[in-house]
Amino acid sequence: MLVSWLVFPIAMLVVSAGCGLAVARAAGGGLSAVLVLPVGFATMIVVASAATADGSTARFAAPLVLVVALAGFWVAEDRRACLPDRWTGAAAVGVFVVFGAPVLLSGHATFTGYVQLDDIATWLSLTDLSMTAGRDVGGLAPSSFEAAVRDYIPGGYPIGAFLPLGLGSKFTLGRDVAWLFAPTMALTAGLLCLTISDLVTPILARPRARAAAAFTAAQSALLFSYAEWGAIKEVTAALLVALVAALAPTLTCAARRVLPLAVAVAALVAALSLGGGVWAAPIILVAVAITGFRPRALVTSGLTLVAAVAALSVPSLLLARLFLAPQLKSGSVLTANTELGNLRAPLPFAHVLGIWPAGDFRLTPDYNGLIRGLLLFLSLAAAGGIGLAASRRAGPLLGYVVGGFVACQLLISRGSPWVDAKSMATASPIVLTVGLTGLLWVATERPGLLRRAALGGAAAIVAGVVWSNVLGYANSYVAPYEQLGELERAGQLLAGQGPTLMTEYEPYGARHFLRKADAEGASERRRRPIPLRDGTQLPKSATADIGAFDPVALRAYRSLVLRTSPLSSRPPSAYALRRSGESYDVWQRSAIASTPFLADLPLGSATDPGAVPPCSAVRALAARVGPGGRLVTVDRATPTVVPLARLRLTGDITAGPSAQVLVPADDSTATGTFTVPAAGMYAVWLGGSTRGATTVRIDGKPTRTVRGRLNNQGGMMRFGHTQLTLGSHRISLSYADNGLAPGERGQRSLALPLGPLVLAPPEAQPLRVRTVPAARATTLCGRHLDWVEAYKP
Repeated sequence: MLVSWLVFPIAMLVVSAGCGLAVARAAGGGLSAVLVLPVGFATMIVVASAATADGSTARFAAPLVLVVALAGFWVAEDRRACLPDRWTGAAAVGVFVVFGAPVLLSGHATFTGYVQLDDIATWLSLTDLSMTAGRDVGGLAPSSFEAAVRDYIPGGYPIGAFLPLGLGSKFTLGRDVAWLFAPTMALTAGLLCLTISDLVTPILARPRARAAAAFTAAQSALLFSYAEWGAIKEVTAALLVALVAALAPTLTCAARRVLPLAVAVAALVAALSLGGGVWAAPIILVAVAITGFRPRALVTSGLTLVAAVAALSVPSLLLARLFLAPQLKSGSVLTANTELGNLRAPLPFAHVLGIWPAGDFRLTPDYNGLIRGLLLFLSLAAAGGIGLAASRRAGPLLGYVVGGFVACQLLISRGSPWVDAKSMATASPIVLTVGLTGLLWVATERPGLLRRAALGGAAAIVAGVVWSNVLGYANSYVAPYEQLGELERAGQLLAGQGPTLMTEYEPYGARHFLRKADAEGASERRRRPIPLRDGTQLPKSATADIGAFDPVALRAYRSLVLRTSPLSSRPPSAYALRRSGESYDVWQRSAIASTPFLADLPLGSATDPGAVPPCSAVRALAARVGPGGRLVTVDRATPTVVPLARLRLTGDITAGPSAQVLVPADDSTATGTFTVPAAGMYAVWLGGSTRGATTVRIDGKPTRTVRGRLNNQGGMMRFGHTQLTLGSHRISLSYADNGLAPGERGQRSLALPLGPLVLAPPEAQPLRVRTVPAARATTLCGRHLDWVEAYKP
């Protein structure tokens, strides 16, 4: 946590300050102190975009950015010129904390959006590649990482929004980008707050009023919700769009002064390709028209701006044709009217107003009358704010509002519903900015009843935003840090020892953490055919036991990274356990891999890793290898699986699609009895995910409480151990979501299942392989086995 949420932001702010001072000095001054950090952030994107355009220079991206930053501090006339006033600085820190709250209050340096959208895994992959090889995908071994980056990079996909994340990893001496993802978005949102503060300065003279408006507008509900889904591009675009508006009046000054604006536009193009130009052009035109200009000076400055943007955007412009040509065709992800992405339906345009207290932004809020009234009031306040800005000739603010809405509508008119939602997220701070500006101007400049009414209206809007984001916080999907941390360590252990297979759908493992082990997910972005025993392949997002795969096909993989589970088969005997963890086991092929394998006899089921084989099947297997052959097997204990759906259910809980699964939607309990066939120490396991607190009690004694743990399909959670006697025992499974932990209340909007509940007797670890001569094959009859393999002499 310390590195991700303290060292990293400080390092990024220091570097941004240096880069911003360098640009300000090169432009001949005139840059507002509050904009130095945002301009520096944009400079980092532009410099890194140029460096990562080619594989041979990608490794110099971070050093080049540091050189620019050091030069900025060296040439700056006043190094303190990058510091905002205390109220604006406090507001920016507050926005940073708000966007970071779901991760900060989880207690771990993780990220949100887990199991909701796997795009973050791809963004991490693109970041990994960009900082080491730029856009060079040649030489990558077949893997899910290779497949992910090859799906995007050769087509010219814009990666500018990911570059600060990659730079931050370098600045923190190799901290994994997964643990910097959330702080990068929180930092970007904080810089957005600084930029909005500058936009409202011509109207709001008092620092506290500016800070209040910027603090609220920067955390608009849709932008916050998108950030919780890992939408780093939309958060970055929101900052750069506001920055372009704030810098637009420099176009009416000396030609040299347009450099910061050129940097902001180039960064926006690096993040969004030519879509960045769609945002920038109307904003600049409106801002300049309102501010006023001298035609001759405008022509000179305009030509300088175009030339500077073109020079700074050379890599982005060269790639734009590759990216946009196929995407602008009808039926593409960007333009198809039926393309919803992960939405349930097209989003209402009212989302752009910045208030949406529904928890999940795809749902309709309760209290519709109250929400509609608040949104109507905000719209009227925004109209008044526009009128006020026009009377003050506040060009940057009007450029942001009018030009931003024109750009948003242009993109919506051509885009798919998925793109429309992204455009609305980018534009969502606009109405809050101008509406609060109007109200706070009245509150600070007009006395009596008008002042009190304006303060009350502003407070209502702030309350609506806070309400929206509190519900969003309660509905966040926090990634399991310890579980993914095991994958990070497995990736370090197996680096260069691939290819590696994951049989669980875990894109963060296959695409990112295990990339140096050339990992493939069996159900996503696979390069090799990984058939099941029936010859089919897993569909996307599915998970299967290792025993379900063709054992011959498995031998193409040197390493296996498998979920730890009492119901899982042991991998074939050719693999030996190298590391066992709480959530994952790492297996690698041993010398036996070269032994002539003939056939095997798979056993077990979904609720038992083993079974007693028919003696006739064992003898038939032995006959195939002959007297000199041998059989290899593993003894397995029989777990007890509690049929959860048959328990007595109280509270808001229902039976799931199978007898082993329950679906709690709120505080609830399931009670009943189960029987174990022998006395001993049993490990307690529960499958599924728990957003609130789930507790298992056996004979009235709690084994463990697990809170806020999300899993993909097939994942299981350990609930400790308990000593049991032979016979019947009472069991209670309780679920509660009345806490304040991030994501805890989300079960009410999307109920995640729990189950199966397994009590596993102790087994030798690692599971020992036993070899039996074919002549003694009948000694295996009557034993509970995982599988039987047959080898020729």
